[in-house]
Amino acid sequence: MNTGDEFGPYPVIVTREQLVRYAGASDDYNPIHYDDELARSLGLPGVIVHGMLAMGLMVRLVTENVPDLGGVEKFNVRFRQMIQPGQPLVITARVKGVDSGTADLDVQLAVEGQRPAVTGKMRVRLKSL
Repeated sequence: MNTGDEFGPYPVIVTREQLVRYAGASDDYNPIHYDDELARSLGLPGVIVHGMLAMGLMVRLVTENVPDLGGVEKFNVRFRQMIQPGQPLVITARVKGVDSGTADLDVQLAVEGQRPAVTGKMRVRLKSL
């Protein structure tokens, strides 16, 4: 892994079923994640994806697909816009630096063809030095 390497795009679509499963696993039953009418009454475009679900998908797709990763040490994100179930999403990662068995990655999740909805910085351990 070298500074400047880019990985992805990794496509993903969040389904309504995933929202239900995530709500149960996280105990987050906020109706903006399952009730379109209520979400719209609050000024949202409809049901939106849990932010932490989006973050988890980013971690999973990066760790499953980027070679030489030994584990995640740190991951910070910034939520920039809402994501709705059924939207085609892409996750990308770019290596910002490599040092002493770790690498720093910039990670993004975007609705396909749009600005990033979630951006993050991830520090990972490398399997090889």
